Amino acid sequence: MNKHLCRPWTIAIVTALLIAADQATKALAVCFLKNQDPFVIWEGVFELRYLENRGAAFGMLQGQRAFFLLAGLLVFAAALYFFRHMSEEKKFLPIRLTAIFILAGAWGNMIDRLRLSYVVDFFYFSLIDFPIFNVADIYVSLGTAYLALLILFHYKDEDLNHLLNKKKKGEP
Repeated sequence: MNKHLCRPWTIAIVTALLIAADQATKALAVCFLKNQDPFVIWEGVFELRYLENRGAAFGMLQGQRAFFLLAGLLVFAAALYFFRHMSEEKKFLPIRLTAIFILAGAWGNMIDRLRLSYVVDFFYFSLIDFPIFNVADIYVSLGTAYLALLILFHYKDEDLNHLLNKKKKGEP
């Protein structure tokens, strides 16, 4: 495996780039959507609509800032432990990348909560009246779904047992 993908600075740079993309899209939403009518992309299907979400996914847990800060710190601590102890074998690259997306999404929204006391959301599927969401939510949702698929269908039990064992391929 390319050892660069296992180095802490590489993980930090990729995570920071993903967070920056999330924050940039939120800044654009504030600039162009706040106090404006929704921007319709596809009539009756999809639009950009500004929302200040003071809760979690789908507006749950409104106003629970301390809970979100604690949850964010726990995600960060778990990620540090995970990356520090995870095997560097190539077969675990999908889980490593998935974890980076989940971490970036969690911190993208945490930055909003720390800075603004709410999360900026702006994607809205009006066809199914799906809750308004943002890029960080996409990272977390798709990352979590992909992680579940990897665990259920791609990796074998022995792979998952070996996941947090730092031995390199070919070592006893």
